[in-house]
Amino acid sequence: MENQELIPHLFRTEYQKIVSVLCSLFGIHHIEIAEDIVSDTFLTASETWAIKGTPENPTAWLYTVAKNKTKNYLKRNTVFETKIVSEIKHNTPLNNPEIDLDLSDQNIADSQLAMIFTVCNPCNSEEAQIALALNLLCGFGISEISDAFLSNKEVIYKRINRAKEKLKEENIKIQNPNQSEVKDRIQTVLKTIYLLYSEGYYSVSQNTTLRKDLCTEAMRLTYLLIQNENTNLPETNALMALMCFHSSRFDARTGDNGEIILYEDQDQSLWNQELIDRGTYFLSKSSTGSTLSKYHLEAGIAYWHTIKQDSPEKWLNILELYNNLIILEYSTIVALNRTYALAKVKGKEEAIREAEKLNLTDNHFYYSLLGNLYSGVDSAKALQYFETALSLAKTISDKNVISRNIELLQ
Repeated sequence: MENQELIPHLFRTEYQKIVSVLCSLFGIHHIEIAEDIVSDTFLTASETWAIKGTPENPTAWLYTVAKNKTKNYLKRNTVFETKIVSEIKHNTPLNNPEIDLDLSDQNIADSQLAMIFTVCNPCNSEEAQIALALNLLCGFGISEISDAFLSNKEVIYKRINRAKEKLKEENIKIQNPNQSEVKDRIQTVLKTIYLLYSEGYYSVSQNTTLRKDLCTEAMRLTYLLIQNENTNLPETNALMALMCFHSSRFDARTGDNGEIILYEDQDQSLWNQELIDRGTYFLSKSSTGSTLSKYHLEAGIAYWHTIKQDSPEKWLNILELYNNLIILEYSTIVALNRTYALAKVKGKEEAIREAEKLNLTDNHFYYSLLGNLYSGVDSAKALQYFETALSLAKTISDKNVISRNIELLQ
């Protein structure tokens, strides 16, 4: 791999690891210093490798340089010497007074777990948590995050900085959560990761690579939780199963030009069987205990969508899971998605009656669904609903799908 490809790859995989360890060492009030040290490490790598070539072990080289830069910073910065270093030394065993950056696999995992619970603190809004998670936990830059949210860089920059300042104001400690803290905060953490994944899977951004990266990072963070005994909970495994099942159909969901391909039109040969098998494994792991979360039910729905044969049993199971999901945690989107399964089980007429009760007049998915349900029942109404959906749709891919449906009707 050439340097022009290797350094961005290592930045994606290693940046957040080193930042997490440094943040754990320095504390919440010095996040920017941690980021500066790591950014400077990658700048040094870019300059040095261009002249001397890529080292035999690039990751180890980065870790060594990051350690040296940290030590140098601690030595030359008087504020750190008087205020921070003494505090770090106070918490360091007497037989090891030398401050060292521990970049062992175990400490990286522990530091990242601590950072997940720090970043996903409810003192910040959900959108701020996601932006900060993308930045600190996943190594995404301001431009990438603004692309993901279809926002401008200044808005994202301010959102991330406000989120950091809020954590400082609240004096949030960066530390591994105990069982009590896990119990209190795990739902917030899982929800942030779930929203992070959703931003990738249902993203309005046309950047397909970025969308996949968002999903991959959400899965990586979830796996970190699974590897820790305190956070390896049924709902954590259920969330992982859900993401595996959805990701298994990622390549089949979009065409060569980025257009969305609806479920019934997907090329099933493009479904990733390895991810389906992994999802099945995590779904099985999630069945222990008495917890039933929305992630369990959504994972069950996603599982049945990976069954290639269309059968009454498949859609009966999907409908039943949607019924339970609506009881557990009602949302209009869940109710809307349920209507498709209802049409498969009980016919379009009953599905139309249920769909029209929702009256989601500002939602293009609502009108698209009605257009599909009325196709073959009342073509004039179907066309009317598709045209309304087209007027409300925001993305090019959504507009293309709706336009294709209109062409088929005409």
